[in-house]
Amino acid sequence: MKLFESAPDGGKSSGVTAYFLFESKRFGSIAFLRFSKGSREAFHSHAFHALTWWLKGSVTEHHVSGDALNWKASFKPKLTRRSCFHKIEAHEVTWALTIRGPWSDQWKEKRGEEVITLTHGRLEI
Repeated sequence: MKLFESAPDGGKSSGVTAYFLFESKRFGSIAFLRFSKGSREAFHSHAFHALTWWLKGSVTEHHVSGDALNWKASFKPKLTRRSCFHKIEAHEVTWALTIRGPWSDQWKEKRGEEVITLTHGRLEI
């Protein structure tokens, strides 16, 4: 469990830093996210459902299907389901507030053409 801690979000090379107000994989989390300009290379799903409010900046959400959605600051939250297979491209330093649900034990990430399954600690299974 984390209280008032910061950590890389989505792996050390993701370009995203999470500033957790609270994080429990069993109960969920609340965090501010700082996206550096650019994108993670890997498409990925999540271990949790999340509501995200974009506070400052702009991003494009690329889906593995080829679809893309643009997001910018808004009072309307973005819902990300566990099954969403995407990557985020930040056009500038971008801030968001996220509320995440409890974690499932597995999620997926695409590395090259291979899709791998990850579990807690980003361990491959």
